[in-house]
Amino acid sequence: MVAVLAVTPVVLLTLFVGVRGVAAMRTTSDFLVASRQVSPLLNSAAVSGEYLSAASFLGIAGMMVKDGVGALWYPVGFTAGYVAMLVLVAAPMRRSGALTVPDFAEARLSSAVLRKLTAVVVLLIAVLYLVPQFRTAGLVLSAVGATPYWVGVVIAGAVISVTLALGGMRAATYVQAVQFCLKLLLFAVPAVWLVVFSGAGVRQQALHPVEFDRFEQRTRVEFRIGVTFRITEPTRIRLPEGGTRVLRPGAHDIRAGEVLVFPAGEPVPRVGAGGLPGGERWRLPLLDVADAGHPLFGTWAVLVATMFGTMGLPHVVVRFHTTPDGASARRTAALTVGLLSVFYLFPGIYGALGRVLLPRLYLSGGTDTVVVALPARVDSGWVGTLFTVLLTGGAFAAFLATSLGLLLVLAGALSHDLVPGGLGRLRGTAPLAAGVIILLALSAAPLETNILVTWAFTLAAATFCPLLVLGIWWWRLTATGAISGVLVGLLGSSAGIVVTLFGPELHGWLAILLAQPAPWSVPLAFGAMVLVSLRGRSPSWARSAMLRLHLDRTARTESGS
Repeated sequence: MVAVLAVTPVVLLTLFVGVRGVAAMRTTSDFLVASRQVSPLLNSAAVSGEYLSAASFLGIAGMMVKDGVGALWYPVGFTAGYVAMLVLVAAPMRRSGALTVPDFAEARLSSAVLRKLTAVVVLLIAVLYLVPQFRTAGLVLSAVGATPYWVGVVIAGAVISVTLALGGMRAATYVQAVQFCLKLLLFAVPAVWLVVFSGAGVRQQALHPVEFDRFEQRTRVEFRIGVTFRITEPTRIRLPEGGTRVLRPGAHDIRAGEVLVFPAGEPVPRVGAGGLPGGERWRLPLLDVADAGHPLFGTWAVLVATMFGTMGLPHVVVRFHTTPDGASARRTAALTVGLLSVFYLFPGIYGALGRVLLPRLYLSGGTDTVVVALPARVDSGWVGTLFTVLLTGGAFAAFLATSLGLLLVLAGALSHDLVPGGLGRLRGTAPLAAGVIILLALSAAPLETNILVTWAFTLAAATFCPLLVLGIWWWRLTATGAISGVLVGLLGSSAGIVVTLFGPELHGWLAILLAQPAPWSVPLAFGAMVLVSLRGRSPSWARSAMLRLHLDRTARTESGS
């Protein structure tokens, strides 16, 4: 019932806006960039709604429960990326006249090969970012409504594909702008309520955390994903069907769906190599990436990935093509920084309260659901149910808003950049692409959202960030240099993350450099572009192309007269 009440209004609103966009969509430009007529205020709200994904709405609070207060560096990197984009990318990208990132690459360097390569990178980033959106939609609905995991995945995929096929970028813009306001309201109001009504004791524990090393009361833990935990002393557990079992010290593999009941006073098992919630490592205001023991370097690595990755995310970059001119694009980026800064005031509240009230999620692998699980823990009556409904609706709005932009750039890469086919093919590609993402998400439940999102950000940082920055600010960049740099960034960053996921267990600096390859893959891509370009010769029209990127149309007209 909770899931129905939460999701139905969001779904109906999204579809209504999509239907309203049918009459206004007649060309490829209408589908991809809303005919470039979106105002800065509306566009900044849409960008914010699109950017505040499952990773922002739920993932940061969940990471804080699991990894500690250092997780709050993620929103710092996300927001800093828009500051860099405001300074370096926004206005010149709009002046390029391109519809997509591959469009810009070909227009700037006149290379069909580079266009195809960048289109492939767009596909990879979009898939890596879309799958965790659908995955978290399935997890959230199963957590609040006891629905099967696949239900949320299919609903999310069906709604965004229909909306996009009907209304394109114009529909996506209005949906995302409305959903940003909805998400901000539905995230802020429950946060204030939770702080006020959770009690003085909970607030005290949230501000002065104590390590969660023993269960204070009988605790039932349902493992949503398969985990391996370790215990250092014999631990009694009660089985749901009755009876008691003693777990011996060592590692224990727990299957997804298994339920264990821990009596009061029993030690808390450790999941992974990190510390327990509330412990000394949990309170450290830095990120200990891969539990490597180098938190300062790990924090810096995350900031590099999130900041430079934001500059290269294709569904964010395309937003600056929807504005009327370069000045409007710059105002859009500036307003977006302010809107994101307001939203990111709240994830820390949910994470701190979740550590106190729902530390068992650390064991079950369900930390991504901590935001929607908190109201019922504070109030088991109708008030708690009401706020659960509101937060679930806001979470689903987050999935849909981000997925709309990602599915749009995915459809554009397939049917505009790789195999051009006009408006009809673009509209038909959206549902087909959504179907593929649904199939991938159905098998992605065991993966953590932040792993796939980090991979997407790292790919964007090591490929599109160097391409855009050098393409906009360095006239000597050549097509061969750009291709070399994109390939180096793509292969280097992907290799690091693949080794982390499927290779041997690593420790120390090497573990960080492979789990977060942006600190070396981004400068490597920049270096490859520069060195290869210096060995070649830029085209004769490169300087004039640069002038078009940096002069407003009014300035060019006045200089010509």
